[in-house]
Amino acid sequence: MLNLLRISAATQTLECLSADARIGATRELAELEAYAEAAEACGPIYTISTAAAGLGELNGSLQTPRGWHYIRACIGRELPALAVLAGRRWTGEIFDTALAERYPQRDWILTRILWLCGLELGNNRGNGVDTQRRYIYIHGTADEHLLGTAASHGCIRMASDDVTALFERVQPGCRVIIR
Repeated sequence: MLNLLRISAATQTLECLSADARIGATRELAELEAYAEAAEACGPIYTISTAAAGLGELNGSLQTPRGWHYIRACIGRELPALAVLAGRRWTGEIFDTALAERYPQRDWILTRILWLCGLELGNNRGNGVDTQRRYIYIHGTADEHLLGTAASHGCIRMASDDVTALFERVQPGCRVIIR
């Protein structure tokens, strides 16, 4: 299992890293930074989409939060590809063009959810800036043609096949750095 992911808003990529096994046991930011610097790529680099509004932590900002996070929950393990999720639950729908045409303004959360929680009190955790309470996820998207550009409402969007593959390699507690 992976224990460290690096997300870059500048390059719109998510990188799987191999880090010291002790990374999961620490919340010390200096230690986390040292682990991230020493980590090596150990898998594919995925093209993603972060927020169209850029990076930021404030509630209601529609921005992707920066800093250190961990995966709080992995949701959707047994769901079919392109399963539509709302409120972290399967709606029973499978995304297709007819559904997209019926709901053109819907922000589609598809296939799997990796729910993020901030580790930095006052920055991405706590009153007014809490990543978890903002429901920031790594999830599949219907807008795969927009991957590689900043286009989300704050979450990290991935191709459905990619988020399924990543889902199998992570578990709750996996550290995530967003820059």
